[in-house]
Amino acid sequence: AFFSSRINRFKFEQSSAISTNCFGSRADMSQIKKQQPFSYRNFFTKRTKELKPAVHSAPGWKLFGKVPPKENLQKDSKIIQQDESSGSVASVSTPNLLSTGEYEARTGKMCKPAPHTMRRRNFEFEPLSTTALILEDRPSNLPAKSVEEALRHRQEYDEMVAEAKKREIKEAHRRKKIMKERFRQEENIASAMVIWVNEILPNWESMRSTRRVRELWWQGLPPSVRGKVWSLAVGNELNITPELYEIFLSRAKERWKTFEGTAAENDTEDAGVSVADREASLELIKLDISRTFPSLYIFQKGGPYHDLLHSVLGAYTCYRPDVGYVQGMSFIAAVLILNLEEADAFIAFANLLNKPCQLAFFRVDHSMMLKYFAAFEVFFEENLPKLFHHFKSYNLTPDIYLIDWIFTLYSKSLPLDLACRVWDVFCRDGEEFLFRTALGILRLYEDILLQMDFIHIAQFLTKLPEDITPEKLFTCITSIQMQNSNKKWAQVSFSIFDCMHLILS
Repeated sequence: AFFSSRINRFKFEQSSAISTNCFGSRADMSQIKKQQPFSYRNFFTKRTKELKPAVHSAPGWKLFGKVPPKENLQKDSKIIQQDESSGSVASVSTPNLLSTGEYEARTGKMCKPAPHTMRRRNFEFEPLSTTALILEDRPSNLPAKSVEEALRHRQEYDEMVAEAKKREIKEAHRRKKIMKERFRQEENIASAMVIWVNEILPNWESMRSTRRVRELWWQGLPPSVRGKVWSLAVGNELNITPELYEIFLSRAKERWKTFEGTAAENDTEDAGVSVADREASLELIKLDISRTFPSLYIFQKGGPYHDLLHSVLGAYTCYRPDVGYVQGMSFIAAVLILNLEEADAFIAFANLLNKPCQLAFFRVDHSMMLKYFAAFEVFFEENLPKLFHHFKSYNLTPDIYLIDWIFTLYSKSLPLDLACRVWDVFCRDGEEFLFRTALGILRLYEDILLQMDFIHIAQFLTKLPEDITPEKLFTCITSIQMQNSNKKWAQVSFSIFDCMHLILS
């Protein structure tokens, strides 16, 4: 539209000038055209886009090989022009640029691609990891490797590969050894289970004290019979029945409803225990349950054993209001729940806490606790004299680490499977094995503890390493001799109790 308007205007002006200046009238215009024809085709030069060959971008560098060049996206250009007369905007689309192949076919000229940045490559080896980069040649813009340097790099790479193979072989042997030991343990457990089910449990009273059963007991009880053996070994001196458990459980539920209300009446007190004490005890149960074996996620709120553990502990606080709930009881009840039914777990729990040692600790009988600590130190000095004097030099007393171990029967301090092994022999030997286990732990880490001061010893014994294995611990426990001047644990503890009683009196 723009070109046509300009051409028409030029035609009119040109024809007017010719007719006026040359002939004086428009009538002679035809004669001028005959004498000198005028060509308008090439009057204005037509703008054409120059054909440009496609430009190839040089490839870049990456870790292995070259980055492929990015394809140039061809876009249609638009020429926006404004008409002088109308002021309207018109857009004219130009055709796409020719590709390199079409351009070469039409013009017969070859387009030279942009030179690629070349690098020296070792075609005999293609690196598969960053370790093998040491064998690669440097880029062309850097000095090339010398022969000595290349040989040295090859030697270093071979050494790295050999070391990696050694580590893999060592790790494979370790895994194979672990699997072999696991298979052996499973076979032993399967064979032991048959003996326990078919021979020992049917004749419990006559076989429980035999040497064969005690040796088999020391090796660990099969999980399928562990709860049954624990229940038989602990006994039921309190004569608790499942019906009695239901009675105390219903009483605990009633008290929970009462304490959830606005206030509790004073007539709900019994056995000299105040409502505030029982309420605090029930609140402590809720708090302590959430911290019981948190890695298992089965005793926390919403877990499958949360309500069950809450019921057993609540029923016990009603059964023994003189003891109530003490922090650490939740771990003992949880271990029993994992191996026994609900009512059987409560019966074993109540009878276990009625043992002299547990009753002294859970009732916080300071005089009895000091007697147990004194008896422990006698055997500590007898078995580990060097470590004993090291502890004495820092005035580190047994209560710093023994209280937590005894309160939870090692279920919080040791891995669960190892704690169950300790429980197995504890049910066989009684309270003596709890203190023997403590000495076994001290013997296991004696070399480490001798290098520590008071604070680090207390921190270490409060949180034992998680990689402790039953084989290592029970080997150390076996080496502990619970005799002092031909006196066993019961005799030593009894004599200490008498001496302290005379001193206090």
